[in-house]
Amino acid sequence: MAAGKDWNESVVEVAGSKLHLARAGSGRPVLVLHHDIGSPERLPFYDELAGWFDVLVPHHPGYGKSERPQWLRNVRDVAVMYQWLLADLGVEHVSLIGLGFGGWIAAEMATMAPRDFHRLVLVGAMGLKPPDGEIFDQAIVSYLDYARAGFHDQEAFSRIYGDVSTDQLVEWDLCREMNFRIAWKPYMYNQSLPQLLGGVHAPALVVWGDDDKIVPRSAGEHYAALLPRARFEVVRSSGHCVEMEQPDALARLVRSFIDEN
Repeated sequence: MAAGKDWNESVVEVAGSKLHLARAGSGRPVLVLHHDIGSPERLPFYDELAGWFDVLVPHHPGYGKSERPQWLRNVRDVAVMYQWLLADLGVEHVSLIGLGFGGWIAAEMATMAPRDFHRLVLVGAMGLKPPDGEIFDQAIVSYLDYARAGFHDQEAFSRIYGDVSTDQLVEWDLCREMNFRIAWKPYMYNQSLPQLLGGVHAPALVVWGDDDKIVPRSAGEHYAALLPRARFEVVRSSGHCVEMEQPDALARLVRSFIDEN
């Protein structure tokens, strides 16, 4: 995981499948759920959070280093698996940070246990049908072009991914296959979710990059309107991958929000 912190990596079995989990830091527990393109091994954003919190970063089932459950067919199943993971780890009153696709999973988790979470942070979250515009259809572009579309500044993309390796392209291919398996019809949203968000008790922070080309800002504003205790923030000079382009700005927002009484 991120350089500069002592990250412990482990494998945890959930629902008959092995999940890869990285963990570092101490303090309030924070579960970070990654994008539909997976997660790089090293991110300054993760390190920054681990300076203040007990940070858990799993790879979604079927993504990255986690096993692929052959039975898995929808995003709500992934949310159930993460509830199971937290229960087995004995971690309670967690704050959820969902990035893009991970934001959808976090929102599903919050609706399953409305009183169990300390804070909910949704960053460029999928999961809702945007009132205006459409979620970018990754099926119509290459794996590389889809990953690039998540960035406002292509120099930031290069800092994260460098000269994109064949291994990285293969990983994006596997991620895309899982995306289509569990989030294809309807594409990247749950028609039931808008009716369920009103029961969430946790305070919510909805964050959007000002140049998000993947999920329209209207989806974020819709989340903020549906969640009873939500506020909406925009991060400047950022695309969909806010935690990669503007890690310091996002970490400041997250830290102050989670530490609020």
